[in-house]
Amino acid sequence: MNGIRLETGLEAWEGRVDAAEGELALRWHQVVHALPTEPARGAAIVGFACDEGVRRNQGRPGAAEAPEALRRALSNLPVRRCRDLFDAGTVRLEGEDLEGAQAAYARRITEVLDLGLLPLGLGGGHEIAWGAFLGLAEHLAQRELKPRIGILNLDAHFDLRVSEEATSGTPFRQIAEECFRRDWPFHYCVLGISPFANTEALFERARAWGVRFRLDEEMTSADLPATLADVEAFLATVDHVYLTCCLDVLPAASAPGVSAPAARGVALEILERVIDAACASGKVRMADVAELNPLLDEDGRTAKVGARLIGRIAERLA
Repeated sequence: MNGIRLETGLEAWEGRVDAAEGELALRWHQVVHALPTEPARGAAIVGFACDEGVRRNQGRPGAAEAPEALRRALSNLPVRRCRDLFDAGTVRLEGEDLEGAQAAYARRITEVLDLGLLPLGLGGGHEIAWGAFLGLAEHLAQRELKPRIGILNLDAHFDLRVSEEATSGTPFRQIAEECFRRDWPFHYCVLGISPFANTEALFERARAWGVRFRLDEEMTSADLPATLADVEAFLATVDHVYLTCCLDVLPAASAPGVSAPAARGVALEILERVIDAACASGKVRMADVAELNPLLDEDGRTAKVGARLIGRIAERLA
């Protein structure tokens, strides 16, 4: 079978109901609705069920099952500030047409943004980023001549690889080249880089393109003030932010269910502070989590972390 389809995600939303507790005991699965046809406010879940980018990158397949696993983990989150939740479905690839799937995902992101909603992406490999950026670029190009888009990536890898075909390791190189083609500035900040998981060629490319980055060993609790200062400096240079989190940035004990578990990683409490700073800027236009592999996820631990991050973003941007 080889094809791309848009699936509804609504059937995955189910969970506990505390009817005796009343309105204050609602959970996400009780308030999520189908995507509206008219402009609205709130957040919209968008899934990207794809293994092809990871396969091409010689990783371990299984990320295609992530959107459903993340929806299950999100279902029981308590409803607090974020009460306007929608599901825009899942773009699913069956076969090898990664580029077609990314284009379909980009169109869905543009549709969500045009409705005035915040897209919250559920990956899938980190090739989700190329489709996400294209969707945001299309939305902003209708409104601005040269938008200043900043990509804030929490990741152990630069994902700036040169390759004959797109993979989960190439999306930010593709974004850079698209910015150069459009004569747009390329603003990329990646936090959590492992010095032992990136070649010197990737470090050189990052430096040549002015990428801001911090190593995982520079993101301890003692480094937090400096980390947040770097984030604030980066945010000051852009008007729109795409916030993306590759779950392999976390320690393997916190996120075992990824293609490439981290030998060290960055603690969840540090990542949450970075996310809070980004959300407080008022510039985040979309966000996603990537690289969850449910087939490798003992006790669903990685899915729970991914859901916590998505929930945190939604709460702060509600």
